[in-house]
Amino acid sequence: MQKIKEKILVITYWSYNDALIQTYTLPYLNIISTIITPDSKIFLVTLDKDSKQEKKTDSKIENISFRYKDFGFGGLVMWMGILLKLIRLIRKEKITTIHTWCTPAGAIGYLLSILTGRKLIIDSFEPHAVPMLESGTWGKNSLAYKILFKLEKLQLKRAAEVICACEGMIEYSKNLYGITKKRYFTKPACTNLDLFSIDKIKNPKLIEEFHLKDKITCVYAGKFGGLYLEKETFDFFKVAADFWGDKFQILLLTSHSDEEIESYLKQVNLLPKHIIKKFVPHHQIPEYIGLADFAFCPMKPIPSRRFSTPIKNGEYWAMGLPIVITKTFQMIQIL
Repeated sequence: MQKIKEKILVITYWSYNDALIQTYTLPYLNIISTIITPDSKIFLVTLDKDSKQEKKTDSKIENISFRYKDFGFGGLVMWMGILLKLIRLIRKEKITTIHTWCTPAGAIGYLLSILTGRKLIIDSFEPHAVPMLESGTWGKNSLAYKILFKLEKLQLKRAAEVICACEGMIEYSKNLYGITKKRYFTKPACTNLDLFSIDKIKNPKLIEEFHLKDKITCVYAGKFGGLYLEKETFDFFKVAADFWGDKFQILLLTSHSDEEIESYLKQVNLLPKHIIKKFVPHHQIPEYIGLADFAFCPMKPIPSRRFSTPIKNGEYWAMGLPIVITKTFQMIQIL
């Protein structure tokens, strides 16, 4: 295969250590790195809450990390600064292509493409503004919804190539945005089944560490709020705890603070003894979800999620658990 010369700026809206970078972005960038020339380069933009986030680099992929701030005035100032820095990077490194993952990052890619004239590719194209509206997170008249929906439409119109999260997104986007492209691609959200194998079930050391012997263990890896149910999730945990008593244990693999989890527990009068909360690196996820007797995915039941990439349905735990369903792994999904 003849290799191509490219300088690619990849823009994401996630932290470098996020599972969506480690298992959904980097594997594809590694594939791209094999078909570009030795003097080519991929720059991966990530948003990290830790301002001291270490930059990860190799011969062809370099991580450009910026500190993340929530949507609002602080977020606006953040992105103005990032845009200026990325414009300088594009000119200095002679970037040829801007490649974005999902529509929030696509909005930034669109602006950079307009300002620099570089080719835009939107990857993992899926609705984001509409799900936030359907879930009740944003209102139809909210500034956030109006801005993102408009930018979704503009980036689709601008894009030289469109890679959809699923086949259904092609027709859905035509109806939603009123734009039809000459061609579309779809890309699977692949899972490494060697990582999520039956060998990962019930690690004896972890069972001993967390005192899970003879327990009925429920695992959820992800977050609460936004597109995910909050109090309803803990209502479910409460019912399970009332039914199984002290035999029931919940393993929460989440970045939520102790205070946030305690607040949820108080709302449903669930005792803290039923909860084990940890945040673990992505490479440890298989061992931890292997402790489950059943798993839980509290996605809000909204129509537009049919057109989203499967790996997003539960974020961290979606990295393999739905595929490895055995007598030990039983998936329960709130619909």
